[in-house]
Amino acid sequence: PASGSGMPWPPPYGGGDPYGGGHGMPDPLAGMPPLADFGRRLAARIIDVLIVAVPLFLLQLAFGTNRYMVETERGEDVSEVITKSYSGSGLLMTLISIAAYVGYDWWFTQKSGQTVGKKALGLRVAMLNDGSVPNSKAALGRAAVLWLPTLICCFCLWPIALVVSILVDKPYKQGLHDKAAKTVVVQATT
Repeated sequence: PASGSGMPWPPPYGGGDPYGGGHGMPDPLAGMPPLADFGRRLAARIIDVLIVAVPLFLLQLAFGTNRYMVETERGEDVSEVITKSYSGSGLLMTLISIAAYVGYDWWFTQKSGQTVGKKALGLRVAMLNDGSVPNSKAALGRAAVLWLPTLICCFCLWPIALVVSILVDKPYKQGLHDKAAKTVVVQATT
C-alpha cells in the first residue's frame, strides 16, 4: 500500500488509464506518491547487486569456477580476436547467478515491494494501476526482464538500455522491466 493506512492511492488517478492522459484528461500522477528519482533508484540497485554479487563471487572463488574462458589469437592482420565460451562450471555458475538475481528481486518485490536497497533508500515498487504490492507473476516478470538479458547475453548493453528507458520515460519514469510488469517505483511512505 502507498500509505501508512494500508490503502493504495485512490483510483482512478489518471483517468483510469495509467498510460493515458491527453488533452483535458486529469493529471496521470495525481494521487500517487512521488516518483523515485533516478539517483536513489541507482543507489538502491547498487546495494542490491552487491548483496547478490558478493556471495556469488565468494562461491565462485571457493569452487574455482570460471564463468568465462577468454582466449586471444593473433591473425595475419595482427588484429585481436576475443572469444567468449562457457566452460561446464561457467554454465553452472551462470545458472546459479540467474537464479540468485531473479530470485532475489522476485522474492522481495512480491513480498513487500521493497528489496533491501529500496528499503534502505525509502523506495518501493508498486503496481501502476492501484499502488498495490506487485503479485508474484508481476514481480517475476519484472525480475526476468531486468536480469535475464544482462546475465545471458547483453552484459553491457542491457543495463544501458534500462537506464535510458528510465530517464526518457514520461510521465512515470518506468524502465523496460517496469513497463513489462506494469509497475512504477515510488517513494515509500510511512
